[in-house]
Amino acid sequence: MEKIRIVLAGPRGRMGREAVALIQETENFELVAAVDRIHDGEYISDIEGMPNVKAPIYTDIERCFQAVKADVLVDLTTPEIGRIHTKKALEYGIRSVVGTTGFSEEDLKELKELAEEKGIGCIIAPNFAIGAILMMKFSQMAAKYFDDVEIIEMHHDQKLDAPSGTGLKTAELISEVRETKQQGHPEEKELLTGARGANYDGIRVHSVRLPGLIAHQEVLFGGFGQGLKIRHDSYNRASFMSGVKLAVDTVMKVDTLVYGLENIID
Repeated sequence: MEKIRIVLAGPRGRMGREAVALIQETENFELVAAVDRIHDGEYISDIEGMPNVKAPIYTDIERCFQAVKADVLVDLTTPEIGRIHTKKALEYGIRSVVGTTGFSEEDLKELKELAEEKGIGCIIAPNFAIGAILMMKFSQMAAKYFDDVEIIEMHHDQKLDAPSGTGLKTAELISEVRETKQQGHPEEKELLTGARGANYDGIRVHSVRLPGLIAHQEVLFGGFGQGLKIRHDSYNRASFMSGVKLAVDTVMKVDTLVYGLENIID
């Protein structure tokens, strides 16, 4: 079986460490290098708590791509760095699986054009948990019958973006099947700015940030005499790894940009 050669950006983060373990446990995956902001010239095995993997670490992603033959970049860094890394990977003809959020419509358009020009795949996933993808799909189904909906996304207090990529993607999917509607009383007033949450096409999105949380989301639908709640919880970061594996396997078979794992699962 031919191995998929992977460069991992962000190996020391909580998601990154899980990804290192995933690559080691997957027969057809091989970690050929890592990109990190420190530890240049060292190996993964030199980092405390990491497995004995002799994959070199680079602080410069271009130097990494020039030195190492790779098939896929798995990027688990930050929104700003992830955008740079993804573009560089595509320019070098390397497929990308990206777990960072914060890509604008302009970013996605540019990356899609670049991927199609190169004839290679790129998968950007706001959430890698399969249960979270199903939660988004079920929410889109429900929105055809309930047009009053609010989203509450809850994450750990070190998360940089609000709303989360999952919360924003859920709102986007719902808006595709829901007529624009401004919810609540037409004369309602916020006594504290932001009390009603962010407004996406009339859908209210609320972000909670607390220590102890990992990644959780509730989508609340209301109708006359009834309500519907769709909730997903990730209790640890290992829950994301099945989606990472699916994305790496799939990105080898596509030749365009795919935004969201819901587009690659039945």
